[in-house]
Amino acid sequence: AGLFSWHPLLMALAFAFLMTEALLIFSPETSLLRSFSRKVRVRAHWALQLLALLCALLGLGIITYNKHLNGKGHFVTWHGLTGLLAVLYAGGQCAGGVLLLYPKLMKNWTLAKLKLYHATSGLVGYLLGCASLMLGMCSLWFTTTVTGASWYLAMLCPLVTSLVIMNQVSNAYLYRKRSQH
Repeated sequence: AGLFSWHPLLMALAFAFLMTEALLIFSPETSLLRSFSRKVRVRAHWALQLLALLCALLGLGIITYNKHLNGKGHFVTWHGLTGLLAVLYAGGQCAGGVLLLYPKLMKNWTLAKLKLYHATSGLVGYLLGCASLMLGMCSLWFTTTVTGASWYLAMLCPLVTSLVIMNQVSNAYLYRKRSQH
């Protein structure tokens, strides 16, 4: 259980904590950095997302190696497949975020359009990560480790944060854009 135990820790750190904090940086209601300039918040978002990706890649590597050591198949459950997709998606989303740091690389796109696409596709990636966490909470390991009301509380965490992040992205990009037309 020693090597395996790093997997849920790193994935929860990546998707439930670091990525959530990176997205909440742009919330006018909840960010600890709301008084800082947009440039500082963008850099903090970038740093937290990069840390989240590194934790997710490390967690993916550890579970893959652990499965190899134990002769077990990986990416054979919904949790494994969704988790792999979430990590790959996060990598692609981070690469796409670089375009926002250097928008002149995308000459035919406006900065507003790049931000909209990055935010909405980031929301999809975040929801994918939360779905993977929730599927992991349905695993035999988790359901024997966390029982009763604790399991329900644990399951509520990614559900509630998903709703908060969906509301934030909708308010910041979707509703505002519709009302401007």
